Amino acid sequence: MKANDIHEVVRILRQEAPKWKTPAVTIVAEDKRNPFYVLVSCILSLRTKDETTGAAFRRLVKRARTPQELRRISADELARIIYPVGFYNRKAVQLRDIARDLIERFGGRTPDSIEDLLTLKGVGRKTANLVVTLGHRKPGICVDTHVHRICNRWGYVKTSAPDKTEFALRKKLPQEYWIEINDLLVTYGQNLCAPISPKCSQCRIEPYCKKIGVNKHR
Repeated sequence: MKANDIHEVVRILRQEAPKWKTPAVTIVAEDKRNPFYVLVSCILSLRTKDETTGAAFRRLVKRARTPQELRRISADELARIIYPVGFYNRKAVQLRDIARDLIERFGGRTPDSIEDLLTLKGVGRKTANLVVTLGHRKPGICVDTHVHRICNRWGYVKTSAPDKTEFALRKKLPQEYWIEINDLLVTYGQNLCAPISPKCSQCRIEPYCKKIGVNKHR
């Protein structure tokens, strides 16, 4: 993919995205406009299907809308509320620790910088960028496995890990696309550009894609 092709590719993705299911964390962000909610839903979503994440999040916010309210729930009860998200016992402890840090170190506010968010227990660059972009609507690039795989498959970047892809995109991707690129590529990756045997015959981006690493496609 040539550097300037990205403008047409994003235009196509914007047209196609409404046909696909919106990620659970994005639904939370669009509906609530609350950085704390985005942070909580990100933690719940790790290693968990979207429908499970959404249901667990809705149950949780009925009991806890702030870090202070979340902190008052015991880890055992919190685990029961968010079950069956992946690693629910571990996440219950993690969420309580995050709530404590938000209260004690940030006055109950969810930070708007990646550097501060990375100091919270279990928060990596993917979650930090999602909170910054979807929660605070500030520039950032969230790179998960879909973004990493697809950008390398296109030949837009050549990197070996998601964190390296993030920094490569920060240098190359026009900033106007930073906030939305994760949403666009997650739905694209879930519906067309699968890890194995992507649906290239149905993909309008196929003419721009170098298909790096693709051994079989449909």
